[in-house]
Amino acid sequence: MGLSRLAALHGVATSYSPSADVTVSVPDDTVVAVLAALGVDATTPEAVRESLAAAESSARSRLLPPTVVVWTGEPLPGALTALPPGTTLEISLEDPGSAPPPPMRIPAGRPDPAVSLRDAAGGRVDLVGAVADPADAEGTDAGTEAPAAPAWWTEPQPGVHQLAVRAPGGRSAAGTLVVAPPRAPRPPARSHGFLVQLYSLLSARSWGMGDLGDLADLAAWSGRALGAGFVQLNPLHAAVPGRPTDPSPYRPSSRRFPDPVHLRIESVPEYGHVTDRAALDDLRQDAATLSDTVLNKGALIDRDAVWELKRQALELVRQVPLTPGRRAAYCDFLAEQGQALEDHALWCALAEVHGPDWHGWPAGLRDPRSEETARARGELLDRVDFHCRLAWLTDGQLAAAQRAALDAGMAVGIVHDLAVGVHPGGADAWAQQDAFAHGMSVGAPPDAFNARGQDWGLPPWRPDVLAASGYAPYRGLLRGLLAHAGALRIDHVMGLFRLWWVPEGRPPTEGTYVTHDAEAMLAVLVLEAHRSGAVVMGEDLGTVEPGVREALARRGVLGTSVLWFERDWAGTGRPLAPEAWREDCLATVTTHDLPSTAARLTGDHVTLRHRLGLLTRPLGQELTADAADTAEWLAHLARIGLLPEGEGDEEGAVRAVHRFLLRTPARLTGVWLPDALGDRRPQNLPGTWDQYPNWRLPIADAEGHPVTLEELAVAPRLHRLMEVFRPRAGRPDPAPETHRSTHP
Repeated sequence: MGLSRLAALHGVATSYSPSADVTVSVPDDTVVAVLAALGVDATTPEAVRESLAAAESSARSRLLPPTVVVWTGEPLPGALTALPPGTTLEISLEDPGSAPPPPMRIPAGRPDPAVSLRDAAGGRVDLVGAVADPADAEGTDAGTEAPAAPAWWTEPQPGVHQLAVRAPGGRSAAGTLVVAPPRAPRPPARSHGFLVQLYSLLSARSWGMGDLGDLADLAAWSGRALGAGFVQLNPLHAAVPGRPTDPSPYRPSSRRFPDPVHLRIESVPEYGHVTDRAALDDLRQDAATLSDTVLNKGALIDRDAVWELKRQALELVRQVPLTPGRRAAYCDFLAEQGQALEDHALWCALAEVHGPDWHGWPAGLRDPRSEETARARGELLDRVDFHCRLAWLTDGQLAAAQRAALDAGMAVGIVHDLAVGVHPGGADAWAQQDAFAHGMSVGAPPDAFNARGQDWGLPPWRPDVLAASGYAPYRGLLRGLLAHAGALRIDHVMGLFRLWWVPEGRPPTEGTYVTHDAEAMLAVLVLEAHRSGAVVMGEDLGTVEPGVREALARRGVLGTSVLWFERDWAGTGRPLAPEAWREDCLATVTTHDLPSTAARLTGDHVTLRHRLGLLTRPLGQELTADAADTAEWLAHLARIGLLPEGEGDEEGAVRAVHRFLLRTPARLTGVWLPDALGDRRPQNLPGTWDQYPNWRLPIADAEGHPVTLEELAVAPRLHRLMEVFRPRAGRPDPAPETHRSTHP
């Protein structure tokens, strides 16, 4: 009982429910290991008693949690309304140029109507204007007026402020106050767009893989010629260098800074002034040869080879002095990014000398704040500057891509992707060691699709350290990603609420959930989204805790709805009618982790998994079940008049499923770009490593021939599909704004 109570106080689950009627107990050894990663000793019964007593004493005596959230225009949280009468609150605003609100004092006395609350120590207090139960406030309908704030409260502007309180008797506390708008920005209008893995989109100018110049061109073309409203990408986070580099964009070195491998070298302003033109010409020729092997000779995308050519070119470009204006812009960038960029660049410089995993560096260099590291910073100053320069150049091309998208009339523009975590040996894990839980890895519990669970090899952030810092690492991450984004997709968005931690050396089945302060995580997200004017969407597929989708929707975070998974699971189990889909979502037919639509329609994805030994049933059974599932969907499409091409027309069926998406009320509709060409190969096949070329395939046509951006832009099959999205005079909107829907 003591261990369970101790675990609960620290947000560590001792059991979980994979389904409504099933509860699984977490092994005690797992609970003890996770608590240890949070700095809590539970190794013996005596240690449990001491840790529990300390935690309960801290909870009783604490005036404030480390971070307090206030939603603009909504009732105050219990952390403020439960403060003792006579407590004084002082707020130091984030913006020093703004006048802070005057000190606020919670009055004593019994207001009318009387409201009874309990403070942190359990004593009864009476407050002016407080709501009796915070849960009542959370249940307020959007159409009803929220209870007024207490008369003593002066709400500061949205931002991240410092809060200090002094209670009668000399007790005091300080913390971070996050004041956030109630919802993230909504998409300005219903729109459609492409989903693409940028590396896979080669043009005639690419150096062996797609780059930010290709992104800007795709956005400009699709926005102007096709009326597209957005382009959604894979994460562009900085990768861990090495040979071979891990090609997965979801296991980066840093989520805060982008990878310079995505640079369009010729678009760097200093490129045209390089004096050694012969060296640049040789590199360009090598790059053309590299692209030719991918586009015409069946080679895979080789990120390492691409980076080696670009690195050499950038070393030459860097020798060109910056103009005064460019120098001033670079200095501004350095000042804006501050310590975070300096740490990232230093890690990159140290990795060039000592290898890409900081755990194997000399002992003194494993600490980013040690004297040895400070000396190395000076010794490697030139290389640190080089990597800072690369971050600046990449930032500039990201900005240019978003400008190109908006100039083309896109309603949203570029949708960037936030991976769920970082590589344990990379830059973020080195620079922010105190914020990560050592000896832990993020994953997923067993489910119907994976009985063994999953271990993604990504260290989780410590919720207690995040809260104590006012969520500074998280805020910096979001601000960097949103700087040039029209929207942000959050991979495994359920991680804002809880994550499955797997202790090192244990199988994923022996993990447990650790909760975050979801209110604070959402408030920071919504605040930063408002500052940049960006839409936010979450990948909420798979095991989703009850109430999570509702909480995300309440704060304006769009969900992700994939056609093949949208069935009436609570009733008939049949395909969900389009009018029953939720409005606040990105609706797609497939994703980068799923079969392409052509592969699903033909059953090719089943035979591929059979060849790789991934099936759990005989091939015949899998093919029969898959064909039945597909046939049921096609029959549904035909029944509601969306399959005029009839049976047996694969391309017509691809158009039909997209017609279906347009019948739903979804605010955003995504087209997986390979689907527009009939590509049958998945970009990533979960459950494989070297058995399948994950993250290394160029976009191809139905015959498997790679297609360049220039060829894609004039491909007849693509234009036949995009005719589905073209407005026609007299055709009513298939999902008018008045539709309301619920998620199953």
